[in-house]
Amino acid sequence: MGVIKVRNIRVYAYHGCLVEEGKIGSDYRVDVVVKADLSKSAKTDDLADTVDYVHLNKIVKEEMAIRSKLLEEVAKRILDRILDEIPLVKKADIAVSKLNPPIGGNVAMVTIEMSKKRK
Repeated sequence: MGVIKVRNIRVYAYHGCLVEEGKIGSDYRVDVVVKADLSKSAKTDDLADTVDYVHLNKIVKEEMAIRSKLLEEVAKRILDRILDEIPLVKKADIAVSKLNPPIGGNVAMVTIEMSKKRK
């Protein structure tokens, strides 16, 4: 088993419960960690035998572009797509962070974390 991490994917998106958040948008950070059997790719040196992190980044960017009220809903969509589209992935973890959230205080970010395993 191995781990592939794609950290600090930066995205500008329009998530949130407030109407203003849908108009103004905000900066987000997404971190993805996937667990998969990497032994074959370690032998073959072939991209087709591993989890392509370009594919992971594409999924994140496409799903972050779809407006949601809650970060939990966005994270679930990302996890579902990773497991649907990349059969090699056994487990995926995601952290979605809203940077400088509009919560009436000096807060660097709020983060939700979720995980999903292949059945």
